[in-house]
Amino acid sequence: MRILSMPKVTIVAAMLAAACSSANALTIPTNALVADSIQQFSTDALDSFATFKVTVAPMGNATPGATEGSFVLPVTSISINLSGLKIAGGAATGSALEFSRVRLGTKVGLTLANFNINYLTQQVLADTTVIGSGTTNAQTPIYNFQRVTPLSLKYQFPLNISMTETLGSLYLTPEAVDAFAAGLMLPNYARAVIEAIDFGTLFQDIKVKFRSKPVSSKPYVPAL
Repeated sequence: MRILSMPKVTIVAAMLAAACSSANALTIPTNALVADSIQQFSTDALDSFATFKVTVAPMGNATPGATEGSFVLPVTSISINLSGLKIAGGAATGSALEFSRVRLGTKVGLTLANFNINYLTQQVLADTTVIGSGTTNAQTPIYNFQRVTPLSLKYQFPLNISMTETLGSLYLTPEAVDAFAAGLMLPNYARAVIEAIDFGTLFQDIKVKFRSKPVSSKPYVPAL
């Protein structure tokens, strides 16, 4: 708890010192900072959810966003590739989204949890659990993405630092299509529908500013 009482400049200096001492990469915990990844589902995605009567519910650290079809996933860590000081990845450990519907009187669906963004492969990954399967597939590729707006770092004296970025063209990977089709027990024709949908955007908003209370960085484990 003492680290939360240190001045921002001390925290940043410690981060930089650690970065300089690492030969390859540095993972920085951000669960105490105001750092969020905001998933905004597209109109096409929301329409498809409505068509197949799919409900999306936030679990763990995740919370509903300010607009319809948006969810806030706290960023718990970022990884920096020290070759060129580029961000290599980011994690929203502890956050989850449950996709479900009622089929023949029974709840079916799947849960995506503990999201990771891999900038090297340009994919979003998550632990994937089909409801009632008893099995979790760790870090399944979920979306392929493209950068809509590049990472922007802003600095205001004396120490107000923020980073923003938007990722878009979120298309399901073949593995994700299989998981959604099987978990939600969708009709055969639905595969072609969800394969063609751009699921929306991910907006990254990271500030050197402390939360009133750090979010948990413990992985979310759904009921099997």
